[in-house]
Amino acid sequence: MIEWYHSVYDKARTIEGASQRVQEDTIKFSRIMEGLGTSFIEAIMMLIEFTPILFGLSIGIPILFFGDWNYGLVTGAFIWTVGGTLFLIVLGSILRLVGVEYDLQKNEASYRKLLVIAEDDITIRPKNLDELFNDVRKIHFKSYLRYFYFNLGRITYLQANVLSAYVFLAPAIVAGVVTLGVMQQIIRAFGRVEGSMQYIFRSWPTIIELASVYKRLKEFESKINATESIIQKN
Repeated sequence: MIEWYHSVYDKARTIEGASQRVQEDTIKFSRIMEGLGTSFIEAIMMLIEFTPILFGLSIGIPILFFGDWNYGLVTGAFIWTVGGTLFLIVLGSILRLVGVEYDLQKNEASYRKLLVIAEDDITIRPKNLDELFNDVRKIHFKSYLRYFYFNLGRITYLQANVLSAYVFLAPAIVAGVVTLGVMQQIIRAFGRVEGSMQYIFRSWPTIIELASVYKRLKEFESKINATESIIQKN
């Protein structure tokens, strides 16, 4: 990615924030992808390890909504996880978190660039810096508020998540067909399986950051291609 940017950087010099896109965003993109990839592999390995255990423990135990079906707990964990993930995606879309993160980075880049120019250009006045800083401050306050609502919804789901296994096991607990020891084993295995299935849910803040970086890089590449087209026409 960086090698390609180097090859076309002569066309990107006039683009605002070009150095940040090439140096900072590419590294951030790579590190986020590495972290998400590692977490995904860990989630898959955990799922492979604990799904058979959960399946074995739930045989013959009545599960809410699924009765005596052997796959009831695994299916219940899957449905609960998908529901939580969809809830988080919808909430993030309503709050426009990707757009807020994108605007935040864009305003910070403009402010940082003016600070660099001001080191050598005495015509830059404090008023110019204050105007850009006010934009940065406003978008930060907006980001804090949006993430407050987002984390409120996320934490609410995670708190409800603690009770999900007990809800599915309610018929077995009421009927007294499961001992305390077996129930604790089921809950531990259920938590592991459910946690692995919640990979997207737990990684969503990181995915939002990745989406904003991707959006900035795509916009940067579009501007490079537009500049290249103008040069070719001339």
